[in-house]
Amino acid sequence: MSLVVTGATGHLGRLVVEGLLAAGVPAGDIAAVVRSQEKGAELATRGVELRIADYSAPATLKDAFRAGDRVVFVSGSEVGQRVAQHRAVIDAAKEAGVALLAYTGVLGGPDADFALADEHKVTEQAILDSGLPYTFLRNGWYHENYTQNLAPVLEHGAVVASAGEGRVASASRADYAAAAVAVLTGEGHENRAYELSGDTAWSLVEYAAEVARQSGKDVVYRNVTPEQNREVLVGAGLPAPFADILVDVDAAIAKGLLARGDGDLARLIGRPTTPVADAIAEALK
Repeated sequence: MSLVVTGATGHLGRLVVEGLLAAGVPAGDIAAVVRSQEKGAELATRGVELRIADYSAPATLKDAFRAGDRVVFVSGSEVGQRVAQHRAVIDAAKEAGVALLAYTGVLGGPDADFALADEHKVTEQAILDSGLPYTFLRNGWYHENYTQNLAPVLEHGAVVASAGEGRVASASRADYAAAAVAVLTGEGHENRAYELSGDTAWSLVEYAAEVARQSGKDVVYRNVTPEQNREVLVGAGLPAPFADILVDVDAAIAKGLLARGDGDLARLIGRPTTPVADAIAEALK
């Protein structure tokens, strides 16, 4: 039996592996599912087992899991292709007989009424239909979704979005990774769903003010129409379909769908979640 992390070289998956190692799990008890030997080379040098597989190539997934494995299934990043990819992972996990499949979905689960959640909802149902022991880690928005784009914000002095006065209960990727580690290494999480979000919901007005305070520059929140927001995103080089998704997320924020605060994340990780101000400070470095 191994503790398995899929997408182990991605932003979230790598943090889960690091969290397992920091928690004292022997490297030999950890398996990282990666697309190539080269991508996982650094983990292999630390004694982590590599299992080479690709969500888009179902035949490669037959060797990704073993009977009794406890798996953190990090959702794919290719929006529009994830239903088929995720079904392939679920089928392989079921065939192997894993002991737990912990899936990183989206805050709200079946009640999440925005396009980005659609593939997650289908995936959760497929896991339920599989009969596998599961944990649904329904991740809210990441601080990094905003702080990784601070350069243009500082350049133009504006946070541009169409989220109105909506609030976001975000947390850091490291917080969400810590929750996955807690589930993978703990007991009593089978067949449960956790709504994971930050302790404090903030508005984009407050976010812009904090960026201004820490950077010493004039930064404001400029609320625009969805159409204007889409034009800005496409003009910045984003593909139109992805721009549409982000505009739809802003509509969800305006409706309060990402402000939910159940406290599950803080309880799982045993500490308060990381404030967005800390993420801003880290990004400004």
